Amino acid sequence: MLRSMFSAISGLKAHQTKLDTVGNNIANVNTVGYKSSQTVFQDTLSQVLSNGSAPTETTGGTNPAQVGLGVKVAGITTNFSQGSTQSTSRSTDFMISGDGFFVTQAGNEQLYTRAGSFDFDGQGRLVTSDGSILQGWAATNGVVDTNGKIGDLSVPYGQVMPPSASTKGGFTGNLTSGAATGDAVESQITMYDALGNAHQVTATFTKTATANQWSLALKDENGATITPPDIDPATAGVQAPLLDFDPATGAIAAGDRSVTFAPSAAMAGSWPGTLTLDLSSISQFGAKSSMKPTTTDGYAMGTLQSFSLSSDGTIVGVYSNSLRQDIGKLAMATFSNPGGLEKSGNSSYRVGNNSGVAVIGAAGTGGAGTLTAGALEMSNVDLASEFTDLIIAQRGFQANSRVITTSDEVLQSLVQLGR
Repeated sequence: MLRSMFSAISGLKAHQTKLDTVGNNIANVNTVGYKSSQTVFQDTLSQVLSNGSAPTETTGGTNPAQVGLGVKVAGITTNFSQGSTQSTSRSTDFMISGDGFFVTQAGNEQLYTRAGSFDFDGQGRLVTSDGSILQGWAATNGVVDTNGKIGDLSVPYGQVMPPSASTKGGFTGNLTSGAATGDAVESQITMYDALGNAHQVTATFTKTATANQWSLALKDENGATITPPDIDPATAGVQAPLLDFDPATGAIAAGDRSVTFAPSAAMAGSWPGTLTLDLSSISQFGAKSSMKPTTTDGYAMGTLQSFSLSSDGTIVGVYSNSLRQDIGKLAMATFSNPGGLEKSGNSSYRVGNNSGVAVIGAAGTGGAGTLTAGALEMSNVDLASEFTDLIIAQRGFQANSRVITTSDEVLQSLVQLGR
């Protein structure tokens, strides 16, 4: 009787642990990035009442007679399946689709989490709700080196992007083949000097008396003429470059596809060197004339105003000069056995004895999942399954308590036999 009571007591303890696990899962049904747990039971050592015997030529074999000594918790496993997606529209909310963890720094300890709800601290660093700092690689002049050491990630609002002087630009469009001598087409391109000051360069394309030929004249924003060197050796001494077009294809002649000029006196103070205009995209077809500038390689000074996150974890800064530049990249950690991680509280994990070492890399590489901004991964707790497990645990607890009650009644009957 005592054996059955002790077995039932072990059953009560095991099912109480299962109830605790189910209760914790239900409590965290709305916890961001929470992964549900499951209790696994196994029987304990059994007492052998009689050993088994092998069969012989004259007798059959017998099986051993064993009585179990109860149950114990074999382990509590964590289910790392993907949780549902909740859109938040917050730029600092990140969601992992697939395997991997965000890397955070809490004091001197490196932790790992699936909860991607981050905010800024007073230094512009991305932090979790408990103050752990998100880790990654900071960019240097827009370049991220993922082979370097990871560190605190920050978004330095107000950071200045120095200006860059334009060295090239261009025009694209069509100059109508039906133009009369003297017909002109104008287009304006904005170029920047070394201090980021914008300068308007006006290009005037004028039909010459020669068939399939146009001249090009350039002026600065003050109306001063910018005289580029003659680009046609056959017309040396002509002030304005002459652009020749193939009458059969409408394409500009190979030697006329670019023009290099020096800034005017008013522009040259902060603009050393020459500038090149690409004219290779200009054609001469029968359609109406239409000319527009292409993008130049220069830009004005800008300040960081906002940011966006790409699927590989790159944080792209948006500057006031309408340019975008990489300012950092989130680090991801993967493990050979995520189930071996130890929970450290606050939805974070630390490396365990059986988790394997953290493999740090960028999102979308080395088995790590991709990232989505403006969304969070919700808990993967399935309430239907949890309530079912709750009933099973309750019935198991009741059944084991009934074994204790029955054993007590049997012992009581045995004691009463001596009266």
